[in-house]
Amino acid sequence: MLAISSPVFAQDTTAMAADSTAMVDSAAQAEAATPMAPADIDGEEDADAIPEEASFHQILKEKFIQGGVLFMTPVLIVLILGLAISIERIISLNLATTNTKKLLNRVEEALNTGGIEGAKEVTRSTRGPVASIFTQGLLRESEGIDMVEKSIISYGSVEMGKLERGLVWISLFIALAPNLGFLGTVIGMIEAFDAIAAAGDVSPQVVASGIQVALLTTVAGLIVAIILQIFYNYCVSKIDSLVNEMEDASISLVDLLVRHKMHSTPVSTTSPRV
Repeated sequence: MLAISSPVFAQDTTAMAADSTAMVDSAAQAEAATPMAPADIDGEEDADAIPEEASFHQILKEKFIQGGVLFMTPVLIVLILGLAISIERIISLNLATTNTKKLLNRVEEALNTGGIEGAKEVTRSTRGPVASIFTQGLLRESEGIDMVEKSIISYGSVEMGKLERGLVWISLFIALAPNLGFLGTVIGMIEAFDAIAAAGDVSPQVVASGIQVALLTTVAGLIVAIILQIFYNYCVSKIDSLVNEMEDASISLVDLLVRHKMHSTPVSTTSPRV
């Protein structure tokens, strides 16, 4: 009985093992054929992703809103107006710059070839305060050197006033910007103390918003004042340079007119009577 049952049992065990191997192989093939779910890939990418840093523009926008639109807007308006006037002055002053040596050489050549009228044509066709002063001096040449000097001095003051036009507004905005910031500081501190009185407790959460407004408006006002002060100092130094050029060129023009008058005046050759 045992001899008969043993081969049968062995056959059953072999069949079961073959069935198990076939099931494992089919399951492995199914897993290999099944693609990974997109949700799993996205989850892994989100886990590995690095958060992006906020841009400079976004930071400025957030700070502007945190500082209070009511207090930051006047400071921004002061900055825009101050920059507009500063840029206009810088462009005008650079356009007013003239090569005085070249202009003097042209005027001297015109005096030698075409006389006073030729020199007037040269100065009228040249842009800048130096050429304008030369024109005014040449217009008074017939009245004598003294009148030429007075005309140059008088018209030099007029040109200097034109160069300084707009600087008073820049200086006003320089003083106004920090004052607006300090105004926001005072109002922010008042709001902080009002919040303390209403809550009856001195906690960071109560006073944080008011102190934040106070500090941000102060910083904004000081930054605007510093920027405009740099532009103001540049304009002042440029004006000083132009004024020095006008004074030196005016002296050279008077010397040219004196030499031209001496050369153009006929020398008397009549012998004295005995």
